[in-house]
Amino acid sequence: MLIGLALVLLLAALGMPLFAVIAAIALLGFQAAGYDLIAVAVEYYRLGDKPGLIAIPMFTLAGYLLGESGTPTRLVRLSMAMLGWLPGGLAIVAIVACAFFTAFTGASGMTIVAIGAFLYPALVKAHYPERYSLGLVTSSGSLGLLFAPSLPLILYGFVAGQLNTTPAVTMRDLFLAGLMPGGLMILVLALHAMWVGRQLPKAAQSFDLGELWAALKDAKWELPLPLIVLGGIYSGKFAASEAAAVTTLYVLIVTVLIKKEIKIGKLPDLMAEAMRLVGAILIILGAAGALSNWLVDQEVPNHLFDFSRQHVHSAGVFLMLLNVVLLMVGMFIDIFSAIVILTPLLVPVAMAYGIHPVHFGIVMLANLQIGYFMPPAGMDLFIAAYRFKTNILTLTRACAPFFLLVGAALLIITWWPWLSLGLL
Repeated sequence: MLIGLALVLLLAALGMPLFAVIAAIALLGFQAAGYDLIAVAVEYYRLGDKPGLIAIPMFTLAGYLLGESGTPTRLVRLSMAMLGWLPGGLAIVAIVACAFFTAFTGASGMTIVAIGAFLYPALVKAHYPERYSLGLVTSSGSLGLLFAPSLPLILYGFVAGQLNTTPAVTMRDLFLAGLMPGGLMILVLALHAMWVGRQLPKAAQSFDLGELWAALKDAKWELPLPLIVLGGIYSGKFAASEAAAVTTLYVLIVTVLIKKEIKIGKLPDLMAEAMRLVGAILIILGAAGALSNWLVDQEVPNHLFDFSRQHVHSAGVFLMLLNVVLLMVGMFIDIFSAIVILTPLLVPVAMAYGIHPVHFGIVMLANLQIGYFMPPAGMDLFIAAYRFKTNILTLTRACAPFFLLVGAALLIITWWPWLSLGLL
């Protein structure tokens, strides 16, 4: 077992794919425990028996369609009409537009490429400091991960829902729970943007009702999207998977048949690209599910709780240590793998401290969201470095203030559970 584990870790250091590392550790564990190795394959088979899982490919495809259409431009125009007259208005527009777009695409990197690509030059042209502009578009890329229907939010709900906790974790509760914590992060960055832009020329000299009306008409097909997703689920008309299917059909009709911004001939390539992401998530989900089953079988969550109970005597201290661990995890492991691996391990421990599983999920996602742009190894740093043709060190310096700002919001979210649970 130890020799095999050492070999797997060596291969991981040499670049072995993460799903293969997870599956190999699971195979070694089951073999050492005397189980048939078919248990790993069975976990992939079980994925086909999870009706809620269909929401992931549906929302992923909808996000890719929106990303390839003119939605980013229309979204920025609408945000500009609503907020451009404020001090720091253009920066606030960037924050809000990035958050909304990431919520629907579920990919912060796509937001940096699709929206940051034209907001960054606009910010610099408006005389915002270049370092501030770089940090803003890089850090704002992950802001929407707490808002429905982001893929990480759905994935946490799916994994935590399988644990049969009391109280249960439902998609409806998670979608509500992310609203105020996500809004707090946006508010903190918006207030900072107003301070930075207090002496700069405003993006719009005054509020223009005519431009707002024109922007609303321009974005009239995008505006119903939140109502379809949230309204359908909260009213009880749709399950999460049904809302995903309706949303995808709506986006497909609008982008291909009504707006005609995506040619029918381009659909196969676009769908294939979206499903490659879904395939990667499912491969990780199956491998991590097998690993989690082995860890639970070996009573690892119980051992973790016994260890933590000896050294950690309050829920507040546990959450503080959890923040440190999750921030580091978010830097080095993609958010989907982290959710699938850590949720079955940590949720039972958190609940033993009296922490609500929905609140725990929001804290976990908020940490992993920050880890995306946390220096020195956050994934969004590398995406932004490539997109804006700058080096990692420059981006690290640019993102450091934003890490502190959003980190302060994270502490409030962590120690004030009402922000996550007040709407439930």
